[in-house]
Amino acid sequence: MGLSDMFSSVFPTIFAEEEEQPEEVVAVVEEEEQPAEEEEEEEEEIEDPKEAIMEECEKHCPDLKKHLDECNERVENGSHENCIEEFFHYMHCADECAAPKIFAATQ
Repeated sequence: MGLSDMFSSVFPTIFAEEEEQPEEVVAVVEEEEQPAEEEEEEEEEIEDPKEAIMEECEKHCPDLKKHLDECNERVENGSHENCIEEFFHYMHCADECAAPKIFAATQ
């Protein structure tokens, strides 16, 4: 028994001429049979409160926002620095404000 015989005994051979059209037709028919009420329920998504809470909390860090904006202006005017440090300080402040509110909203 050769290596190819061993593989063919373990793995079945599939030819390109074989088509399985009936199975695909059945799958399409099953999808069409769903009631309209289920489709409407699937479309409704729960609104994520994080975005609104983050926008509110970003207002609690005006000094850090000012530093970030100044840094962004320097970069736009040709400075070769990056504003990563200012961005992280600003987001840390906003996250500290938002985290308790987000966790409270999910419970």
